[in-house]
Amino acid sequence: MQEFFTAVFNNKVLVTTIWGWFIAQSIKVFIGVIVKRKFDFRWFVGTGGMPSAHASGASALATATGMHFGFDSPLFALAVMFALVTMFDAQGVRRSTGKQAEILNKIMEDHWSGKAGEDRLKELIGHTPLQVIIGSILGITIALLMSAR
Repeated sequence: MQEFFTAVFNNKVLVTTIWGWFIAQSIKVFIGVIVKRKFDFRWFVGTGGMPSAHASGASALATATGMHFGFDSPLFALAVMFALVTMFDAQGVRRSTGKQAEILNKIMEDHWSGKAGEDRLKELIGHTPLQVIIGSILGITIALLMSAR
């Protein structure tokens, strides 16, 4: 079992990817504390917001994979395609879902005045293109910095 954990913690691509996600989520918490003047743990595990942790983690994964296995490797191609699909989904499909939730919540408020017995739908699900771009730049930067160690 110890060999398993040693191998996992020595996997530079995985560790870099996790740091890409963790740092992006931490920035969201920091921004939330500054803007809202309170701490909410859901910001750390939730989706949406600036920067995109989806884009940061996926970009860190692709960059670290390219640096470790070569930018001409099939693994790098796979990681890039995974990153592109993840980022497209984060700012496209998931953002549309959030907008639909916002409209449905407004309809429920207007027509049922909260009497529908349903909880509000989660509105902050996806990302704006800017949030995805910043997250992607963050992930690439983290991978570059971690490879320099």
